[in-house]
Amino acid sequence: MTNMRKGDHRLIQELNRSKVLNHIRREGPISRIALAKQNGISPSTVASAVQELIKEGYVSEIGPGSSSGGRKPILLRFNPDHHHLIAVAITNSRMLLARMNLEARVLAKAEYPISGVKGEAVAEFLVEHLDRFLTEDGVQSTCIGISVTVPGIVRSDEGIVLYNTKLGMNRVPLKRMLESRYGMKVWLENDMNSVVLAERQFGKYAYANLIYISIGDGLGSGILINETLLHGKHGGAGEFGHTSVNRGGVRCECGNVGCLDSYISWMAVYSRILTALTSGRTTQINELTGGDYTRIVPEVYKEALRRGDRLALDINEEVADHLGAAIVNLINMFNPEALVLGGEMGRDNEALLEKVRLYINKHAMPILREDLVFGMTSLGEDDKLIGAAAVLLQDLFGFSLMES
Repeated sequence: MTNMRKGDHRLIQELNRSKVLNHIRREGPISRIALAKQNGISPSTVASAVQELIKEGYVSEIGPGSSSGGRKPILLRFNPDHHHLIAVAITNSRMLLARMNLEARVLAKAEYPISGVKGEAVAEFLVEHLDRFLTEDGVQSTCIGISVTVPGIVRSDEGIVLYNTKLGMNRVPLKRMLESRYGMKVWLENDMNSVVLAERQFGKYAYANLIYISIGDGLGSGILINETLLHGKHGGAGEFGHTSVNRGGVRCECGNVGCLDSYISWMAVYSRILTALTSGRTTQINELTGGDYTRIVPEVYKEALRRGDRLALDINEEVADHLGAAIVNLINMFNPEALVLGGEMGRDNEALLEKVRLYINKHAMPILREDLVFGMTSLGEDDKLIGAAAVLLQDLFGFSLMES
């Protein structure tokens, strides 16, 4: 059980430091006197916090600002490149590693396909490549920590991957394993939770009640309610892909039948494309891949959609119907301000976005869809890495009354 911290002098100091640093991040360049006035903090308290932040390298002085009379104030700015973090984004098919600055900008990255790696071997695979990446990176002295995201059910408070069907991970204590090996703090979070944080912090969806949905290797969602991630008891909230849409449907790896994941994930769409091709159906996907089935990837499917390919349009229609019905359920349950569509299948898929929007307008409760923002992810192809960074940075720059 997490306990409330005591309201002592140290707590007040941390609160003031957090206020000062975040104000500099958002509003800088800014002077010490402006920080004091705008935050309702005494000049001496601001001076003490700023001195500490400059010493640690988070803030730097950039010279005098303007003055209406008297001595010109020294301006302060946030220094995002003095420190860095390591972001690790594990998906069901690949592993991404990156060195990033404190504004979640990628400085260096590497990608490794995951094939046939299951269970604790996933952790061993990560360690093998992370060892090499950190050695090549060569700047561990300024690294503030490692942030890892994984699909599936994740106990972020305990640092354990409880359950992932596709990777065969079951109660893997990933945080403890990595902290023991590298001697630095490690953060662990579900991948969809991390991306919804990133959309709010670094994207264009700065809403307190926000849902992010990803369609790719699998299907998942991250949910923010009143600026707080919805985790659930075991960290399994948002397992959108394992909601049932057909009680007489195919059996899923999770043990259920008729899961949404089995109908609209990329693997489900890929299977439908192969079935159509082997039955002799004409499609521009053949032209785009030169008849090489191994080259059929989401980008090819989306290009066929843009060209008006009939097979791609038919599949997109089916995906939109299933996805639209499931999203209406989310809207009716959580009443979000904004809903974001992403993942390899969702990103840059305007045809899917528009069809789902029409479904929402037709089927969601009118009062709940009123003023609802429904749009495409704003983070680009590095969304999962930015998500991993967002988890660490929220903790680094945030302030909590709860004991860690």
